[in-house]
Amino acid sequence: MKLIVALGNPGLKYEKTKHNTGFMALDHYLDEKGLRLDRDKFTALYAKEKVAGEDVIFMEPQTYMNESGRAVGAAAKFFKIDPSDILVIHDDMDMPIAKLRIRAGGKSGGHNGIKSIIACLGTEKFNRLKIGIRHPDKQSVVSWVLTPFNPDQQKELEASFAKVDQIIDDFIAGKDAQYLMNRYN
Repeated sequence: MKLIVALGNPGLKYEKTKHNTGFMALDHYLDEKGLRLDRDKFTALYAKEKVAGEDVIFMEPQTYMNESGRAVGAAAKFFKIDPSDILVIHDDMDMPIAKLRIRAGGKSGGHNGIKSIIACLGTEKFNRLKIGIRHPDKQSVVSWVLTPFNPDQQKELEASFAKVDQIIDDFIAGKDAQYLMNRYN
């Protein structure tokens, strides 16, 4: 079983903000597959689906970003999912807008949602799909991540989602992190 987690903040106020890039990417994937998050448990919206013969949990924690680990940890424990079978999709300020990078474990890189997941899983050994949102020029970091993309940035971001969809499909199909990094990084 795989667990695909998208990070973001709940509510319409944050819907199109940079910090919700993970939610936007997973929503695109689910729309393309005709799936929807139709369950509410673990302080998250989630769906349990069979994709390409694999049982998959798709999840968007409904805690705020900094508490995402509570939902991820609870779901991983309940469904007995090994951290190596978890893919977390999240924003990354240290990369240009829409740049994608896959990592197999590692530190949080200062991302509070990832810090929370590491703390709740008790390990750094889970997979990440980072989506670049660029570092702010003069704006504060908090202000930057909680503002929407401008129209050009939004187009650029949405153009990357087809590749995100491929990465998710490959992860579900059992491709390991090394394969994904070699193919997509």
